[in-house]
Amino acid sequence: MKIILFQPQQLSLMILALSVFVCPVSAVAEEYYERYGLSPASPTIDLGVQPLGYPSGVISAVMQRDRILKKALADAGQPLKAHPFLRGADMVGLLATQRLEAGLLGDMPTILAASTGNVWVVGLVKQTSTAIVARGDVQVGGLIGKRIAYVAFSSAHHTLLQGLASAGVSDTQVKLISLRIDDMPGALERGEIDAFAAWEPAPTIALGNSDKNRIVFRGQSTDYFVLERDFEKRQPEAARHLVAGFFRAIEWMRRSQTNLDKAARWVLADAEKMSGKPTALSIAQIGAITRREILSVPSSPVILESPGTTPLANEYQFLAKQEKLPAGAKQENVLAAFRYGGLAHVLADAKKYQLRTFDYED
Repeated sequence: MKIILFQPQQLSLMILALSVFVCPVSAVAEEYYERYGLSPASPTIDLGVQPLGYPSGVISAVMQRDRILKKALADAGQPLKAHPFLRGADMVGLLATQRLEAGLLGDMPTILAASTGNVWVVGLVKQTSTAIVARGDVQVGGLIGKRIAYVAFSSAHHTLLQGLASAGVSDTQVKLISLRIDDMPGALERGEIDAFAAWEPAPTIALGNSDKNRIVFRGQSTDYFVLERDFEKRQPEAARHLVAGFFRAIEWMRRSQTNLDKAARWVLADAEKMSGKPTALSIAQIGAITRREILSVPSSPVILESPGTTPLANEYQFLAKQEKLPAGAKQENVLAAFRYGGLAHVLADAKKYQLRTFDYED
């Protein structure tokens, strides 16, 4: 893969482009999702997924194989169709233009989508941290002038900005390299980059590749399942069936190690289909990541707010200070996005939505 080096001026242009909320990426990225032929008001329910990220890709792998969910939507004349994405930011513009009905997003893409009032936040997909991984004995402050790979406008991008800021380093003092998440560990081993900011499984793979690789910074990170608002308004019952499938996927994996192992095999197949190469992780490692980052979060997928705090408020303020938000962004829109009552409605009628019944394709 060609490595693209973004200078500060180029990065500013990317941020300016995001401010009009088209959310473009590189020409290659535009090609891959434009081929999906997504259009507003299509008969399908189009779900954006990220098979290269865990546990997000594990949850969506289970949802895609849920016969109960598929039947409920097909009976309503709205079959489910999942579309793989390299990063959550690629879904933001498609949600804004109603070409996606739902998606699994990291915290930064969730803020971008919610800040202009385009989505409801359904529930928690991940609660953990993303990491900056560096080669050799270096601190964050030692990354000045170094080549750091990142995924623009992702939760890991947010962590990178946090990490640099903690050491008093500006993103203009490092060489930012846009790279696919699954290419980062290999690029680090080949010496093409000096560090990267990423979510799982990239940090685990890099640490397993060499004892010279180490995590130099961790930032709190969350992923969310979101619904496009107009879709939920037009088809509230279809939206609730989708929510039920999301809840059922997490509950089914909690039921047994056998179920979790099967889900891990499914996401391995999905990831290889998208990337064209096998994932350098075992079934056990994928299961451990999934259990640690979502299944062992007691309340998940319900989002609990701590007294005196509001969801993503600190992240929003940090991004605002860094001038990384789209034009017209409002923090109250983000707060309003978390007030969706669909998950509570589904949980209150577990029998109707078959929350304790499981039927998955092999």
